[in-house]
Amino acid sequence: MSGLTGAVPAHLPPRLTITLWDFSWYTRAGEGDVFADLDAACARAAALGYNTIRICAAPVLLFGDLGLDDLAADLPIEGMGPSPAGGYIGERTRWYDVPGGYRLDLRARFFALLDAAARHGLHLILASWEYQQSPAFAGDPRWYEALHGVPLERRYAVLAAACERMVEAVTDAGHRDRIAFVELHNEVDFSLVPPVDGAGEAELARLRAAHPDVLFTASYGKPPHLAMHTVSPALQVAQFHVYSYGVLDALQQQIDIRSEGTADFPNPALRALLRDDAPTLAQYGRAAEWKYRATVVTDQMLYGYDALDADKWDAWLYEHYALYDVAMRREIESRVIAVAEWARWRGVPAVVGEGWVGYTPLHGTFEEGPVGRALAEHGIRAALDAGVWGMVLCSNAAPHHPMWADERWQRRMNAEILAAG
Repeated sequence: MSGLTGAVPAHLPPRLTITLWDFSWYTRAGEGDVFADLDAACARAAALGYNTIRICAAPVLLFGDLGLDDLAADLPIEGMGPSPAGGYIGERTRWYDVPGGYRLDLRARFFALLDAAARHGLHLILASWEYQQSPAFAGDPRWYEALHGVPLERRYAVLAAACERMVEAVTDAGHRDRIAFVELHNEVDFSLVPPVDGAGEAELARLRAAHPDVLFTASYGKPPHLAMHTVSPALQVAQFHVYSYGVLDALQQQIDIRSEGTADFPNPALRALLRDDAPTLAQYGRAAEWKYRATVVTDQMLYGYDALDADKWDAWLYEHYALYDVAMRREIESRVIAVAEWARWRGVPAVVGEGWVGYTPLHGTFEEGPVGRALAEHGIRAALDAGVWGMVLCSNAAPHHPMWADERWQRRMNAEILAAG
């Protein structure tokens, strides 16, 4: 195995085993839901062998000085809202299965999470999903409106100022050493922010100067694997996401599920995968229009994932997977090597904060099953061999996904990662 691609602060673990809690730690926090008890959730993560949680810390809402303090203290969680066909929009879609119906003091909850993480020996990657989707789950558009009222060229400045105040608040609370690193934003290439080059680089430099003991970066959803020299040199952590869609992408293209405004949607291929009791598109309805502007997920994705039969979805993937097996394994390995070698060239630690197959319906089991687990294991071992500092087991290995129930596999893989440290 290679040594790490870059040095990490001495107070942080030699390897990060990451569970991706994103914004769900506050959007799935209603009574009886998976994040209702933060201490229990942290205890379970630690018991499964994780040492790091990656979250949307909502820094602009909590620390952005945009006049949202009252909203942060009494945030209504609504999700995408009810469907006229019954239930709610997004209920069979990963990350969007937010029933809502409660309010919370998000600032108090943030510090409660820090306290719980400290009790269970966990570190935190503090990121923002705010220009990608987080505000869409609120029952009040003010968060979205404040964010999008910031001119595009000033968004990194607002994010950086909020992140700096967040680091100072975490320090005042006695948890500075809990910070693994700070991301200005998640997946800057798939979010409503400019490229990091320019304003983003200037803000990262300012943050480094102000807090030289804290690592600052941004993450890429699809790094330019064939042209890594174009990635910003300002990143202190090479936090890249490695998804190999392969067979999944073939299915998504066939059913046209990621587009919006397609005239004949749902097409015959998608209709063949729908549940017998699926509502029509008209019966399903729409969320409030501002919510679609607040997220990068399309109305066609929400309807399609909510209406399809997960068993038919999985059957299609298994039936066609053999055509993509070699390519998907090679793609995972080559992408891991590309990002790790860029990190080694820059002398910074590398992290795979999301991976390995891609975005599937909530009740689809392809990635949780033997094929998906094998691809995840291939990615994890490739990352260890390349000297990657931290990695997820799989983007779906978290309390709000069915994969969380596979305790034995998670313990085994986390032990393998930690043993490499």
